[in-house]
Amino acid sequence: MDLEKHPQPEPEPQPAKPSLSKPEHRPEPALADAAPPPVGLRASDADRDRTAEILAAALAEGRLTADEHSERIDGVYRAKTLTELEPYVADLPGAHQARPAAPVGDQPTPGSVPATADENLVAVFSSTTRKGRWRVGRRTHAYAVFGNVEIDLTEAIFEYQQVVIKAVSVFGNVEVRVPENVSLRGSGSGVFGNFEVEALDAGESDAPVVFVDGYAVLGNIEAKPKRGKFIQDLHKYVGRSMARHLRKHLD
Repeated sequence: MDLEKHPQPEPEPQPAKPSLSKPEHRPEPALADAAPPPVGLRASDADRDRTAEILAAALAEGRLTADEHSERIDGVYRAKTLTELEPYVADLPGAHQARPAAPVGDQPTPGSVPATADENLVAVFSSTTRKGRWRVGRRTHAYAVFGNVEIDLTEAIFEYQQVVIKAVSVFGNVEVRVPENVSLRGSGSGVFGNFEVEALDAGESDAPVVFVDGYAVLGNIEAKPKRGKFIQDLHKYVGRSMARHLRKHLD
């Protein structure tokens, strides 16, 4: 057969095979309503004071030198956010300890208050008053013998969280008044006399606690809150004052 007279039909074009190579990556357009990156939580005075307490403990234990403590404490009170506070205590053990809000007991924590009084108030056939703007020590002793002792803490500056007032009344009277935003506890007795403490719980777990104990012999000991009186900012007094005293002596 003559092939030239009968040409073969041309083959039909085959569809192109899909390419196995990866398609070119094209960046997706940014969403107009995308959420902005989160901003660090602002630090409160209480947060700065707690950080300062950790630094003070580290200085007392020898973990920090005086220069290191001074440098860090300056940064702590300049910090605006919690993120800025973290580096100052990240290498210290206190930063990793939980601070549970345990209920206030009837007695101070062992070792927190010395046995020796920071101040003695004595009234023998007389009267003694302690009130106004004054710094409360960790322990105050009050003795009323045929006299009267008045202790008013409503405007006092608390440099310690636990404060003890030891009261002894013999034919006398001892009165203690505290602001409504601190905790008040009492433990004592009366012999032909009166010992009365009106227990009070503060709204904040790290507020100061005043412990009143002692005994009354034919006398009166009374401790209760003074209604309508508050410390405006507890954290400006507890902890911060201690940190400032340390800085003052270390500078």
